[in-house]
Amino acid sequence: MHTKNLSLLIACLCITALFSCRKNADNNEFENTFDLSSKQAISDNLTEDDNNVLDETVETVGLTGSKEPLVCNGTTSCAQITVSPGGFPKTITLDFGTTGCSNPNSSVIRRGIINIVLSDSLRRPGSTAVMTFNNYYVNNYKREGTITWTNTSISGTRSWRREVANGQITSPNGAVWSHSGIKNVTQVAGISTPRNLLDDAFSITGTGQTTNSAGITRQHAIIIPLHKQVICDHIDQGSIQIQGPNHTATLDFGNGICDNIATIRIDNYPVRTITLP
Repeated sequence: MHTKNLSLLIACLCITALFSCRKNADNNEFENTFDLSSKQAISDNLTEDDNNVLDETVETVGLTGSKEPLVCNGTTSCAQITVSPGGFPKTITLDFGTTGCSNPNSSVIRRGIINIVLSDSLRRPGSTAVMTFNNYYVNNYKREGTITWTNTSISGTRSWRREVANGQITSPNGAVWSHSGIKNVTQVAGISTPRNLLDDAFSITGTGQTTNSAGITRQHAIIIPLHKQVICDHIDQGSIQIQGPNHTATLDFGNGICDNIATIRIDNYPVRTITLP
């Protein structure tokens, strides 16, 4: 009888330990997804800032052929801009200095160097713009990698295929992660006023992935198109679905209000709020 009871006790302990291990493993997976979802939100928001920099730079240096006055946010106003001589391809260098600078219309502080190579006018279908970084920071987040825009516009529209390759971000607290993906960027406002960038807005769809320093990866897909206005420093609308091993997370940028807040929801866990840089 004692042997039978002992065997039963051991079996119960094993089941309890197994359940506890499984629960801990699930919690770790959820925490990894929460963390990588937050990193994805930061990556996307910083890439949309790159989009603004590209547009304003090309208009500022006059590579679109228009002579109309430029109305813009002053995103590049504190950078020293140089353009290679001759025809296309053109190399543009923006140097934001080493101490950090911003414009009066934004709280975003940039430092370091951006290089852009244009194959042709950014407005010409089929043209490409390739952006790389040299010790470049946005609000103390270091940017690395290559971003390539390919103009996919057809009559009456402005759109690009944007690919991030070998993207890497180092946060102010030292966390490092990589990100990559292919997004489709379509201008949804301001098309009729090409030299007034302040009324421009863009819709973004596509997929990608984010990997932390431990090599853990999460794939994502935009399920509600992201919305980014030039006059807003942050993505203000749209949702991304992030796939975990046995669960999914929803990253929500809001309902169109310009703020620096996004939320992450996984199953029945409490919703978490993150602050965008």
